[in-house]
Amino acid sequence: MQYKRLGSAGVKVSAIALGGWINFERKIPEDQAEGIVRLAYENGVNFYDLADVYGTGQAEEWMGGMLRQFPRHTLVISTKVFFEMSDDVNDRGLSRKHVLESIDKSLKRLGTDYVDIYFCHRPDPETPILETARAMDDLIHQGKVLYWGTSEWEPDQIQETCDLCEQYGLYPPQVEQPQYSMLYRERVEKQIVPVAEPRGIGLTVFSPLAMGMLTGKYDDGIPQDSRFATEAWSKENFFTEENAEKVRQLKAVADDLGLTRAQLALAWAAQQKGVSSVITGATKIAQMEDNLGAGEVTLSDDVLAQIEEILG
Repeated sequence: MQYKRLGSAGVKVSAIALGGWINFERKIPEDQAEGIVRLAYENGVNFYDLADVYGTGQAEEWMGGMLRQFPRHTLVISTKVFFEMSDDVNDRGLSRKHVLESIDKSLKRLGTDYVDIYFCHRPDPETPILETARAMDDLIHQGKVLYWGTSEWEPDQIQETCDLCEQYGLYPPQVEQPQYSMLYRERVEKQIVPVAEPRGIGLTVFSPLAMGMLTGKYDDGIPQDSRFATEAWSKENFFTEENAEKVRQLKAVADDLGLTRAQLALAWAAQQKGVSSVITGATKIAQMEDNLGAGEVTLSDDVLAQIEEILG
């Protein structure tokens, strides 16, 4: 497994991370989930990404319980705050009240004294950025959070946050978590990286397989039991004949390297500018094994150029 610094920070995260959105929100069998976590850990994964809203706290409880079998210092655990957790008017957003109350609930569910990274899951138009930044700074001083970050924030919001933190002497965000893959690139490469990289902000990217499109499972259409068959929004975002043809052409590149197309896509994402870690999901042991196969892969310049030609 390769490890990379979280932007300019000293902490290092595994190039391949395990996220808790799909597998731990949707409650796959416990023994299967346990096997996925153990397999990831034993193969060098140290970064585990969660959010309070995944399963309305259940994902934190479930994965937190499984991670407690490992020494805490060997883990980089993240969780998130923003989305509504109940019908209460203040149980949502990035207000000081919600942030400070939410971290204590997340820590209790996870069974740990601190999280390594605390993400603002989305920007909050109803809360001043300075209020949120001060709350995060307080949590770092209290030792409940080591680093804080943003997820799916706009570049001008990231820039404003960093400027305010510098002006008021607050800990700035260390990481941004955007969607990024071979088929969803422009926003990150043209907007996020130019703001994040000069400020030492690392990227921990999600959906690196474009909701499964890059695995090749849709080469011949949409299987009835597939994600695109049940989630219209996923299909609308990624299933086009143009994308399907690109993925078919990537097979030859992957085959020449002895990789699956999923491994090729993950290795590609991990090597892109500004990326610290690539967050994967798995509902089966075989999927986790496949994902882990990308953890030690370094693509040559010639291969990267070949991929660029296919992707256009």
